Amino acid sequence: MIVSALACVAFTCGRGNSPSAGGSGGQGVRTPESARASDAARGLTPDPRHVVLFFGTSLTAGLGLDSHEAFPALIQLKIDSAGLPYRVVNGGVSGETSAAGRRRIDWLLQQPVDVLVLELGANDALRGQDLTMAKANLQVIINRTRARYPRVRVVVAGMEAPPNLGRRYTREFRNIFTALARENHATLIPFLLDSVAGNPDLNQPDGIHPTAAGARIVAGNVWRVLEPLLRPKA
Repeated sequence: MIVSALACVAFTCGRGNSPSAGGSGGQGVRTPESARASDAARGLTPDPRHVVLFFGTSLTAGLGLDSHEAFPALIQLKIDSAGLPYRVVNGGVSGETSAAGRRRIDWLLQQPVDVLVLELGANDALRGQDLTMAKANLQVIINRTRARYPRVRVVVAGMEAPPNLGRRYTREFRNIFTALARENHATLIPFLLDSVAGNPDLNQPDGIHPTAAGARIVAGNVWRVLEPLLRPKA
């Protein structure tokens, strides 16, 4: 079961192709507040709530599920139930690699971002790609987000590599996420698919993507880490 669980972890990924998004076009440093003020100045009606951007793969996108069943949508329900002033933006794309995410992040940063939940890297491991480059790509995503919104809070979603890639690769892959969280003073979700990966009752027939019931558990894994960041400090 352990081998099966780790094989299923990885991946999340989906086999779709990521759409190419435009770059930032010379964007400067902004705060979420200044971005909302800019919208107001242009006669737009900005949403006053803070933004939690989920940036990731088909796990985040909710492949095989209705949109309201994907775990980011379930997080929005938890936020609303808690009466917290945040709205969720689902930036998940099936098949997304760290390199594709690096190319796409500037497009998403055109909107205010107060919290970034980074769920990328699984597709890199699925392809057996170089882990040094994968970590570098994820670091660039964090750097660009903080350059644009210096007060953003970052959450790193930990993943596992399939065991067929060897013990060294799986260990080094796991360490990417702990290192990124430590080096960037970010918050770590130790394993996004905890209690879901490898359980046939909680995964779709592909053995990879959670069912609606599995997504609820994933949402719980995320919420335990995310909720304290959204609560006002005493």
